[in-house]
Amino acid sequence: MFLDFRRALAQIGDPAFRRVLLLGIALALALLVAVYAAFLAVIQSFTPDSIEIPLVGPVGGLDTLLSWGSALFMLGLSVFLMMPVASAFTSLFLDDVAEAVEARHYPDLPPVPRLPFMDALVDSLNFVGLLIAVNVLALILYAFAGPFIPVVFWAVNGLLLGREYFTLVAMRRLGRQGAKAMRQRHWVAVWIAGTLMAAPLSIPLLNLLIPVLGAATFTHMFHRLHRAEGATDLSGRV
Repeated sequence: MFLDFRRALAQIGDPAFRRVLLLGIALALALLVAVYAAFLAVIQSFTPDSIEIPLVGPVGGLDTLLSWGSALFMLGLSVFLMMPVASAFTSLFLDDVAEAVEARHYPDLPPVPRLPFMDALVDSLNFVGLLIAVNVLALILYAFAGPFIPVVFWAVNGLLLGREYFTLVAMRRLGRQGAKAMRQRHWVAVWIAGTLMAAPLSIPLLNLLIPVLGAATFTHMFHRLHRAEGATDLSGRV
């Protein structure tokens, strides 16, 4: 899987992939701002008056969202907020990343139909909801994890992100049932790869690159495992 990541990283020099990467960073940043705005809205819903947040000042509307202090606070919170952002990213943008990777490294494969936007949006919302729900439940584990809280946090989110990214990459070629079956056969590798993705998602600014590189890495991982199984049918979604 480290080779898969290295191949994804090496493709940054490819103009087509670089375009996808820059668009992906823009989308990740937009999603991060949206999630952060929702976070501020939730805070305000519990307090009728503005409240004071360190480095941000009083939380009180659009001016708060646009302030420099708020931008720094958002980058700090991205340690946690980038998990749902990465989850939302997959269904909305994964096809573009996978197509760029396959055009460069797997040009003999037939094209596959893109997932309809509404289906992608429903998948994205379902995954984000699952991610948030599991992390809320995982608060119990964090209470007993002590100094290993980051490891537990990465492992929990790595399980979910690996499951999501691998399923959606595989689903392009094998359909939902085929993708699910393949993920179950390689669940340990998928979990480890997801955890290795979750860790850098906790690093501000670097985490903006990870959704695209993660999608590219899982695309390589899918094709590598598929070839190792000796399977040949990659005709597309069913």
